[in-house]
Amino acid sequence: MNLREHTRKYCDKDNRLASLSYFGTFAVYFTSLYFAITQIEVWYIAAPMILIHAFSAVRLYVLQHDCGHHSLFETRQQNEWAGHSLSPFTFAPFEVMKQNHNLHHANIGNLEHRETGEIHTMTLREWNDAGFWQRLQYRLYRNPFVLVPLGSLFTYFIRYRWPKNTTLFGVQGVLLHNLVIAAYIGSLYALFGWTGVLVWLGASFLGGMIGVFLVYLQHNFEDTYWDRRPDLDPQVAALQGSSCLDFGWAFDHIVACITLHDIHHFNARIPSYRLRACHYALPNDIAPRRIKFPEAVRALNLKLWDEDQQRLVPFPSSGQAAPLNA
Repeated sequence: MNLREHTRKYCDKDNRLASLSYFGTFAVYFTSLYFAITQIEVWYIAAPMILIHAFSAVRLYVLQHDCGHHSLFETRQQNEWAGHSLSPFTFAPFEVMKQNHNLHHANIGNLEHRETGEIHTMTLREWNDAGFWQRLQYRLYRNPFVLVPLGSLFTYFIRYRWPKNTTLFGVQGVLLHNLVIAAYIGSLYALFGWTGVLVWLGASFLGGMIGVFLVYLQHNFEDTYWDRRPDLDPQVAALQGSSCLDFGWAFDHIVACITLHDIHHFNARIPSYRLRACHYALPNDIAPRRIKFPEAVRALNLKLWDEDQQRLVPFPSSGQAAPLNA
């Protein structure tokens, strides 16, 4: 079976399913936030509500990502309006993030354009040529206890207030986006005081950490794909260079199937509500290897792309490392 023909069958948009996904997620987002704030002193209610709110925020981010590909609703205008409306709740200004993500798709797996990816990866050769301070900086950056919490804090709360390429793709939109976020925080304070603001910030931070963890796993696993032109194969990069996470049916739907990132990169026009059906209907001879949760956690130990072995590897042990350059 031709893979492109197979995925094309799942590209039909359905506004009923899209609306259920979109407005249903908003309902969970606001309901869980309300109970998390008003029941903050009852830990066995507040704790699960904060967790649910965090995952609903991740799901809104994924739906905005779909809107950026015009793959959630039936028309381009509907996707544009929906994407902009999501911005205050995802911390991501829609137009700039849409354009940046399209650059990421255009350069997936390209070692010469790693700046378009969300998480930077050094090659083993670059590591061996690096000096002490560059290695130290990269070690800290790729440490999961730094990358996940501080990466979340920096990316969603600081970096997205002025994302890269803002001057190219929309200064006015970013400024308006930040003003709406400020108004949203002001509304929380007016309704619930500092308790409301702090609970929202904590839940948003947790959602950001979940998002960073998933973003890391999308392209950082042992059998991923990187290459340089002219040898770079975009189709192989889309499929092999993007992960397929097998965390179960429930988790897939909670995060709007962003776990099935390989098929999405191959055909970004598939709506999230059809992505799982498309993926699990693949014939066995072309079905990708699915990464389960234990392997995904182990992948956090993989730091460098080895161009000779064509795989992601851990940092060299002290006995294997090349001498530090001055």
